[in-house]
Parts: sequence; C-alpha cells; structure tokens
Amino acid sequence: MSSRTLLKVCGATAPQDIEAAAAAGADCVGLWHGVPGGPSELDPDGLAALAAAARSTGLLPVWVTFLADPAALAATARRAGVSWIQLHAYQPPAVVRALREALPASVGIVKVLHVAPGGGGCVERPLIGAYARAGTDLFLLDTATEDGRIGSTGRSLDQADVMALLPRLTRPFLLAGGLTPATRPAYEEVVRDPGFRGIDVDTAARDRVTGGFGTPEIAALARAWRTGAEGRHRTTREMELSS
Repeated sequence: MSSRTLLKVCGATAPQDIEAAAAAGADCVGLWHGVPGGPSELDPDGLAALAAAARSTGLLPVWVTFLADPAALAATARRAGVSWIQLHAYQPPAVVRALREALPASVGIVKVLHVAPGGGGCVERPLIGAYARAGTDLFLLDTATEDGRIGSTGRSLDQADVMALLPRLTRPFLLAGGLTPATRPAYEEVVRDPGFRGIDVDTAARDRVTGGFGTPEIAALARAWRTGAEGRHRTTREMELSS
C-alpha cells in the first residue's frame, strides 16, 4: 500500500456512515461515547457495534471521549474493541499514563491539544512533554473557541498558530478544526512538517441534507488533502504505535 495522508472522519452514528466513509477512502472513523450533550453520542452498545462495523470494512475505529477515569476507559475500550482512544478534553498526563499501563500496546492513545484561534495559544502547551512521556502516541491539534467550546466547532486554526506549536511536539500529529477541501492550500507549511500524519474532519464530511456522512464529501476531502502529499506520509498500519 502506498503511503498517504490519513483521513479520519469523526462522529459516525449509523452503519450507513461507516459504509460511506469506507467507500470514499477514509482511513479512520471517530465514534463518540462519553461526550456529554454531543450530537454524535453513542451508548456503549452503539460504540461496540459501530467499531465492529468499522473493522469489517478495514477502517480503524477511534473512540472519542471526554471521560477521564482510566479504569473505566480501559474497560470500555476492551469491550468495544477500538483501535485508538482519543482523549478530547482536558485529561491530565496522569490519566494518559494510567491508561497506557492498563491497555495492550496495540491500542493507541491520541491526546487532543486545544489551540485558541487568532494567536490565543494552546491550553496544554506546558504539558506537551509530559503527555508524550506518559504514553501519548499521537497528538491532534484542534480549535478551542473563545466561549470554551471544544470538538467539532467548525472553527479553523491559523497556520501560524499551528507552526508555532510544532517545535514542542515529539510525537506525530493530526490536524483538525473546520477543515474542508478548499482550506488545503492554507496549510502548506503544516503538511510539509515531518510530524504531520493527516486530518480529522466532522462537518465537511457530512451530507448537508441528511446530516450523515456523505461519500462525495469525504471523497472530495481525500482528493484535496492527498494531492501533492503522496509518498511523504506513512500508511494507517505504519502509523500505529510508530512514534
């Protein structure tokens, strides 16, 4: 398999979403559980069912959560059979360390770093090294809005803000935050960084009528973000625990 920019689409809620993502060339699918009030929240059974559906199509299921109890996180991950856990809130490095010790090495840990747009900085900046030492495999850079919203905000990050943070990262990273096919040229420096692995998208992956994942929309993301990037990045399997 040739290397390519990874595409993660986030917030699947039905088997049709899994099918659309797989058909359009996505690599990973985000499944929400433990995101209070989240529009794509799944119960434990739904998480396990969609994770199984994702695996059957070759997609990597990524559990996205705000939860912070390591024992509960590990138990749910084992039951659901997810490949990755994405800690998408302000869980401290101690949670990452305890989770890493509780999980098999085959399960990756993604820690989201929340970056305020317009030069507002990153809340977790002083802790980035501690997160890496605790066992984070992959960082995800996403937007934290002025009013405190995190996750699927639809707000884009300035390339300059992202680039200012990259020297502190000692793990590979994904980029998120209002990404669309049209925004690809705005991140040319970011995608050239050796730590860049791919993108995480919610809103732009959806059909505007149904609200579910749309195959044309996801395919357009894949075309735009993989153009010019072929050969620079590793495959999904090569990404797993490669840091």
